[in-house]
Amino acid sequence: MKNNFKILALATVFVVSLSACGGDETKESTTTTTTTEAPKVENTAPEPVAVNTFEVEANDQMQFSKNELKAVAGKEITLTLKNVGKTEKSVMGHNFVVLKEGTDIAAFATKASSAKETDFIPASEASKIVAHTKLLGPGESDTIKFTLAKGTYDYICSFPGHYALMKGKIIVE
Repeated sequence: MKNNFKILALATVFVVSLSACGGDETKESTTTTTTTEAPKVENTAPEPVAVNTFEVEANDQMQFSKNELKAVAGKEITLTLKNVGKTEKSVMGHNFVVLKEGTDIAAFATKASSAKETDFIPASEASKIVAHTKLLGPGESDTIKFTLAKGTYDYICSFPGHYALMKGKIIVE
């Protein structure tokens, strides 16, 4: 009798499951698609303003914090150099010298290394310099302003021996 009850229960579940599947009735449905044009919204956000302002740090490991700067041609560039090192200026002074395109960096640095009386900015090479900061000791900073035409410009620290590591490029577009 228990087996009959199990079979009856299974049969009932089976019949109920089949009836839930439904019949083969076909219903017609109509779908209407309406397209409306979204209202035009004008972009009122201001054009991004190119900022030619840079802060570069120099440290006791003879490194600039940035080795590439990108600027907009014909717009004034404001650059601040900060010496974040701790070593005294006579041993580990830093400056930021922007050179004109085509300047031989090694030749310039060689002449700069013997220009101690002018903080390693050689007077004989003035025509090759776009701009430069003063020589900075620990905790000091200096800001310079200059304008560049489109091109790629090298910058270095002209303190003796630093230019090999302390160098970068300003890409002006």
